[in-house]
Amino acid sequence: MKKEKKYRPIAVFLCVFAVLLALAAMGFALLLHALSPLDGEQDAVSARVEIPSGMSVCALGARLARERLVRSETAFYLAARCPFLTGRTHAFVLKSGVYDVSSARSVAQLLDMFEDGKGTYITTVIPEGLTAGQIAAVLEEKGVCSAADFRTAVTDARLLQEYGIPLGAYNTKDSFEGYLFPDTYFFAPQMSGEEVVRVMADTFFRRFQSVVVSDRYKKADGVLAPDRLHDIVTLASIVEREYRVEREAPLIASVFTNRIDARSGLYSCATIAYIITEIQGRPHPEVITYADLKIDSPYNTYKWAGLPPGPISNPGMTALQAAANPPRTDYFYFTLTDADAGTHTFTETLSSHASAGANFKTKKTAAAK
Repeated sequence: MKKEKKYRPIAVFLCVFAVLLALAAMGFALLLHALSPLDGEQDAVSARVEIPSGMSVCALGARLARERLVRSETAFYLAARCPFLTGRTHAFVLKSGVYDVSSARSVAQLLDMFEDGKGTYITTVIPEGLTAGQIAAVLEEKGVCSAADFRTAVTDARLLQEYGIPLGAYNTKDSFEGYLFPDTYFFAPQMSGEEVVRVMADTFFRRFQSVVVSDRYKKADGVLAPDRLHDIVTLASIVEREYRVEREAPLIASVFTNRIDARSGLYSCATIAYIITEIQGRPHPEVITYADLKIDSPYNTYKWAGLPPGPISNPGMTALQAAANPPRTDYFYFTLTDADAGTHTFTETLSSHASAGANFKTKKTAAAK
């Protein structure tokens, strides 16, 4: 009777080792494949990915996989946590920002971008009602461009002429003031002031196309001339600084329109505040004094009838629409009667206005509404 042949332990070990080695090689090959670009350059898809502060690598990997920008969220996570997989010599540090991500990039390239800030965008919120000077300060604080460079571009005559914004006697303060559309922008770091102005002005003209404009501003052939557009923007900039409740913006525009038609002063404290802060460079006043109402400036709507020479802020869509197509009313006055709610009382006569409690308190920008 034949005895059962026994295998030596070393042979068993070698067999197991060979199997494990083969599996490891296969797994490593699959991992390398998972770390490679999902698509070629011609078939690649791109997406703007925002990484907020505190986002985890795991959550980022899941989003990239969900949007078909990487092959595997697990492989992305492993590559981020195991530097040797992508030839890195240090631990991965994820930086917040906004990135344009292409599926033609390898995981290693994506990790470099997310850590080095390559292709990072700066999320910049420009609220309604800010002046060009205030916007310049925001841009510099965010690292988009220097305030000085932005202010230079805002008053660049060549750019103003290119965009058809009135110059010279009509607009005594040649500037993009009023045409810098308030919005959330994704700027690149260290842009030039001109680049930023172009982005904001292009946004303004694109968004204004949806505004319904009253026939009072159009020529006989229905064309809206640049000087009439400037009137709308100027009025809207004042409305922007006066209203706090959105539904009242059209009524405030109607008050100013009625005063313009009657060839009387607009009597807007917002224009006085603009003179004090933007022209005279003084701090924003809490209260407008009677002495302030006598300041000699073409922007003083208590001293001169009609619109000031140009906008006093950069209005949003609510104010632009209200100024472009104001409702017909008999109102000539309004006063803030509920400071907490931000609502006004609208009246037709000066006596009614006085009874409602006229005051000269200034108002905050729309950012604080």
